Amino acid sequence: MKMKMKNQLLSLVIIASLLMSSSQELINPIIPGYHPDPSIVRVDDDYYIVNSSFQYFPGVPIFHSKDLINWKQIGNVLTTPNQLPLKGAGSWTGIYAPTIRYNEGTFYMITTNIGNGKGNFLVTAEDPRGPWSEPKWLEQGGIDPSLYFEDGKVYMVSNPDNFITLCEIDPETGKKLTDSKPLWQGTGGRYPEGPHIYKKDGFYYLLISEGGTELAHRLTIARSKDIYGPYESNPNNPILTNCNMKGQTLTVQGTGHGDFVQAKDGSWWVVFLAYRHFGGSYHHMGRETFLAPVEWKEGEWPVVNGGNPIEITMDVPVAEKEPKSKRDKKIDESSPEWIYIQNPIEKNYKFEKGKLIMTASESTLTQNDRPSFLGRRQESPTFYVETEIDIESLSEGVNAGLTLYQINDGHFDLSIKKNDETLDVIFRFTVKSLVGEKAVKIEDDSIENIKLKISSDSEKFFFEFSTDGENYEKLDEQSVSLLSTEVVGGFTGLVIGMFAEGEGTVEFGYFDYNEKFKNKEKDE
Repeated sequence: MKMKMKNQLLSLVIIASLLMSSSQELINPIIPGYHPDPSIVRVDDDYYIVNSSFQYFPGVPIFHSKDLINWKQIGNVLTTPNQLPLKGAGSWTGIYAPTIRYNEGTFYMITTNIGNGKGNFLVTAEDPRGPWSEPKWLEQGGIDPSLYFEDGKVYMVSNPDNFITLCEIDPETGKKLTDSKPLWQGTGGRYPEGPHIYKKDGFYYLLISEGGTELAHRLTIARSKDIYGPYESNPNNPILTNCNMKGQTLTVQGTGHGDFVQAKDGSWWVVFLAYRHFGGSYHHMGRETFLAPVEWKEGEWPVVNGGNPIEITMDVPVAEKEPKSKRDKKIDESSPEWIYIQNPIEKNYKFEKGKLIMTASESTLTQNDRPSFLGRRQESPTFYVETEIDIESLSEGVNAGLTLYQINDGHFDLSIKKNDETLDVIFRFTVKSLVGEKAVKIEDDSIENIKLKISSDSEKFFFEFSTDGENYEKLDEQSVSLLSTEVVGGFTGLVIGMFAEGEGTVEFGYFDYNEKFKNKEKDE
């Protein structure tokens, strides 16, 4: 009998060893590019994540996964101007951190619109792909609201007056059913925010972010036997930060603003934001969505990643990462990746057989008043993006092309402009108060199309054009650090898009975004 049990144990060890050896390492970020403030929910075998979107429309991208590693965007939560008014919104305003939750057959998304509307609101849906309801505006202020459901009651937490505060609400009307009660102010770090409540082993756990969403960002946690408190701070706070001696030299920084999820196998995980440095202590791709394991023993405090800092590659057995599918060069308006700056003027965008006919806006990108722009997030430090402009379609006086857009006063543009029967290819830079341009005049009036290409090797951007479709001429190159958050500011990350300014139209033949570096000069 003992021998039989010993053999069974040995078999289990061998099986476990084989599973471990065949598993993949965890590679972060799980959702790369400007996807900050992640919130996660599991419904049976399905996981869903939402992110903040600030001044871009549609708002609150939503992702789906079966294994926490492979994520696909399935839509956007806020898709109508009534759900998402963005008049005058910039990279400091618009939609702040959302929370997604599920209760009794209904998905809930709660968030804040800074600059438009009445602050905090929630929307609901039976299917996370939508449609989502009209907003129900909420009475408790602060930002980063979250929901907790228990015994038929719905609780809301947010951070008015730098205090994590709780009240009970009616989700059908948005009305407060109880007075707001302050719960916890954190451990003394600035900006206590991003609160989420969980119940485990008889305790209510309150997870928050502190330190601001820069280098000192961190997660801290407290708990109580009563949802209204008092809350006891974890003596080992913070439970997640790279702002320490262990993490100070790593590429990953600014770790914080997280949300726990329990997998179907009982294991615990946390999704959170962080950013990656490139070209020194600069980040230009925005705050991205990361994942880490959590050990949460019964009655004890949760421990994130064994107390170790977060790195790009971590020794954590996870599902295999699937290769990305090749993106179509056609401009498909149905793709959920496309975003506009503020609420678009719909008549300015005509999608036709994989092409985009864009009507120029009087507003420039810098003026930031519903400019004509259609783009997508940069999701890899190396990339190239290319488009082709039909010269005949380009109205005189219209400036149209590609832009690397971080904020309205921080962008690089590569464009074409017709003036008095001349044709110029222009590189233009706007870095806060520093503005300028350089241009190349095209003398050959027989050219029918010009290709524009921007590429990056993760440290520099390269701006090129081609008049014959094969041979490219470099117009300029710039450091990626000039469009970093540290230089030009904002809460977002780099977005790559097509734009048109002036009066008239232009036809973009395709939009080819590829996450491989492609630059003839570098290749040679």
